[in-house]
Amino acid sequence: MDVIEKSHYKLVISNICHLDWPGIDMVDLVSAAWAYYHFSVQFRENLEIAVKRHPDDDKLRHLRTEECDTSNLSPWPGVALIDERMNHDEFMKRALMLAPIDDDKRTALTAIGESYLKDVRSIDDQSRAMSIASYEDGGLESVFRSMLTAPNWHGPVLQAFQHFLSEHIRFDSDPDQGHGALSRHMAPDDRVLPLWEAFHTLLVHSVPKLAA
Repeated sequence: MDVIEKSHYKLVISNICHLDWPGIDMVDLVSAAWAYYHFSVQFRENLEIAVKRHPDDDKLRHLRTEECDTSNLSPWPGVALIDERMNHDEFMKRALMLAPIDDDKRTALTAIGESYLKDVRSIDDQSRAMSIASYEDGGLESVFRSMLTAPNWHGPVLQAFQHFLSEHIRFDSDPDQGHGALSRHMAPDDRVLPLWEAFHTLLVHSVPKLAA
């Protein structure tokens, strides 16, 4: 069987889902939010790559309106005003500012995130574009549901992150009009495996307790 026909990336999704999300505390969950912010940056970049590669694809263009310069996460206290439009990674960036962390930890998490982005940006554009379907058509929904099993979501940054995750489950899961339906035709295969492996590494480096 050709390696491209396999679905090893789905095993990595399963591994992420089976990390110890119920066993982490609020401090670790904030670190996970920092990790996800960096993931959200590459998600937007990958979506832009996909639209650029397929400029006549109405579904992808529609998906971009749902993820970029959109008010579908607004309003949220301290993050987004009523009907304020922004990219989803901007929502995460603003949410993180609601919970100051010490300089050493910020530096460490930023370095992990920047290393992750460097690795992702070295991957070919075709794989990055294809990753959008693997994210939107069930992959991230499964990860988000696992993340939400963490026990404590108190405080403004975690409540904003919880809102982000819960709303994205809703965005992705509609079988006809959801984000999965808008990207499914991209038909991901194991060319997206390095992107999921990088996401797994980002999470466990940012929150070592997840791999306990």
